[in-house]
Amino acid sequence: MKTLLPALCGVLLLAACASNPADDPVQVKLNDIDARLGSVERVVSNQSLVDMSRRIDALEAQLREQRGSVEVLEKASETARKSQRDLYADLDRRLTALENGVHATSGSATGAAGAAGNTGSTSAQAASGGGAVTAAGAAGGASSGDDQAAYAAAFEKLKGGSYADAIAGFQGLMTNYPSSTLLDNAQYWIGEAYYVTRDYEHAATAFRTVGERWPSSRKAPDALLKLGYTQFEQKHLTAARATLQQVIERYGGSDAARLAQERLQKLPPEGH
Repeated sequence: MKTLLPALCGVLLLAACASNPADDPVQVKLNDIDARLGSVERVVSNQSLVDMSRRIDALEAQLREQRGSVEVLEKASETARKSQRDLYADLDRRLTALENGVHATSGSATGAAGAAGNTGSTSAQAASGGGAVTAAGAAGGASSGDDQAAYAAAFEKLKGGSYADAIAGFQGLMTNYPSSTLLDNAQYWIGEAYYVTRDYEHAATAFRTVGERWPSSRKAPDALLKLGYTQFEQKHLTAARATLQQVIERYGGSDAARLAQERLQKLPPEGH
């Protein structure tokens, strides 16, 4: 009996331990650690998703911004290309008109000189020789062959795109032939050459000089118009608006006035 009692107590203790594992301190610790680990994993997982979502949103915002910048650049590029096309079309039109005018003047000069050379007898020519020479000079455009040659050479440089050489040629004409009737044209084309090369400061000075020195020149309307164009390119919008309005008021009904009205419509409203 005495030997059975200790064995029975041991069996009862083992049974108690086996029936209540939750009361085991080790198991309790393990369960607690497992719960805490699961909680940390859920937090980390959720935070990673939040961070990833934020990064995606930021990338999408950057992409939208870049797309907007690309659209702005494409629009600016197209505007610049159109402006350049309009510029060269306008320059070509003016060059063609000037060429036609030069040819017409040369034809008139040749006809007048021939008529003067075939009038009257030798004695009559001797008697009125001074008058005949004066008429021939006037029919020739009141300019010598030398200044016409210099003008034509500079004009060819301009047509060929050698704008610096063209400017130098026209300036040389104005220096070497200060009495030439081609000075207003030369000054105007100096302005055009500067305008094409985007040297707007010198272009504005050249166009302004045409109106100041030769207000009655056939180039005066075009020079005033191009002064307005130049001020527009310089972003001097108030001055451009005033200049273009002057073109319309002074030269109403002309091509220059029509072009001035078209450019005025492209200007933003005053105060903007």
